Amino acid sequence: MTVARPAENESRGAAKVPLSRNINYNILWLGQLFSEVAVEISMIAFPLLILARSGSVLDMGMASSALAAAHMAAVVPAGAIADRWDRRRVLLTCQVVRAAGMTSLVVALATGTYWFPLVLLVMLSEGLFGSVFDPAEQAALPQVVPESQMSTAVARNMARPYIATLLGPGVAGFLFTLSPMSPFLADAVMLTLSFAGLVFLRLPRVRHREAEDNRDERPEDSRDPDDGPAVCHDVAAGFRWTLGNGMIRASLLWVMFINFIFSALLIIIIAMSHDAGVSADVIGLMMACLGAGGVLGATFTPRLHAALPARLIVVGFSWIVAAASAVMAVVPAGVPLGLLLGVAAFLAPLANTAVLTRLLLVTPDDMRGRLSGIAGFCSGGAGALGPVAGGLLMSMTGGGAIGVLVCAAAFALIAVGATLSPNLRWLPATQE
Repeated sequence: MTVARPAENESRGAAKVPLSRNINYNILWLGQLFSEVAVEISMIAFPLLILARSGSVLDMGMASSALAAAHMAAVVPAGAIADRWDRRRVLLTCQVVRAAGMTSLVVALATGTYWFPLVLLVMLSEGLFGSVFDPAEQAALPQVVPESQMSTAVARNMARPYIATLLGPGVAGFLFTLSPMSPFLADAVMLTLSFAGLVFLRLPRVRHREAEDNRDERPEDSRDPDDGPAVCHDVAAGFRWTLGNGMIRASLLWVMFINFIFSALLIIIIAMSHDAGVSADVIGLMMACLGAGGVLGATFTPRLHAALPARLIVVGFSWIVAAASAVMAVVPAGVPLGLLLGVAAFLAPLANTAVLTRLLLVTPDDMRGRLSGIAGFCSGGAGALGPVAGGLLMSMTGGGAIGVLVCAAAFALIAVGATLSPNLRWLPATQE
């Protein structure tokens, strides 16, 4: 297996610096947090704006589909971009373009102008450049964090999506009631702050050994962006390398199936709770339990990950989620279901940390962006298809409890596969 050469800061005692005083890591962490909160606000604010100004559900559906399509279309090439070009410049370019798009929308709304093509263009820009930002940020992580602290850094990163989920929708709704342009102004400010912080980011130079046999070994800073194969060839090389590695292939399949079933389960639980007469505010509280469980789990993940083998975490999580899902079929709708969702969310950061830490450490630096893009495509695609499957399952079974049991059975099959798979059962611990 090809292994990345250590970054210069790893070989000169950077491990002695705690993450709390690692300036470059904190810049990355805050920059991505601002980005994720902005995304969560946008997901609520754009549909609200379209409905308020045009009242067209069709326009809202077209815009939401365009945003999702842009994200899925860009995320894999984005990984190749993160490996081919200077990652700091990629991060800065993404944030300045996203901030400019939001600012243009704010100006239009402030002057009383609503033009749907502009809204659609801003959403497409957000989807495209947001997708490019994520793999570059993730691939840069091992450049600023030494191997001995990688699991802790990944665990802390796992808290960001849950924090964004807790803050974003509520902030979007509140700001929109004040003024339709306020959520987009908040997005523009956060993206600008993210850009301002990234200006001070310093990524150490890293020497690569390309995974392809037909490429020469050269320092990253000496490679010309136009040298070598095109981005599409880099994407193909990334897929070949990823699919050719048994442990990575099995890990991505595990993530895909878990995301697919869990997103289907959420739709079924929401529909089941609604049919049982649960009020909207209680359903919102259930989803808040999901976010709170994730934040709490991310808090304890560094200690748990250090104490437990990665293989035990992945297999154990699979079985626990299967058991918790089965219990969801018989507990009362409402808060009890929310608490069980919180239990699953509590363990999710631990399982994701175990998998992602190992993938980052065994992947060469010049493949990390592509791995991140491919992983994002797989997990995002599975998460997008899951709700459709959940809706179909709900309509076919005619009852939420049966749909939940089907999801529990699917989780059990995943757990059996994880237990029997040599690539997951013998997933090495980070220390090994």
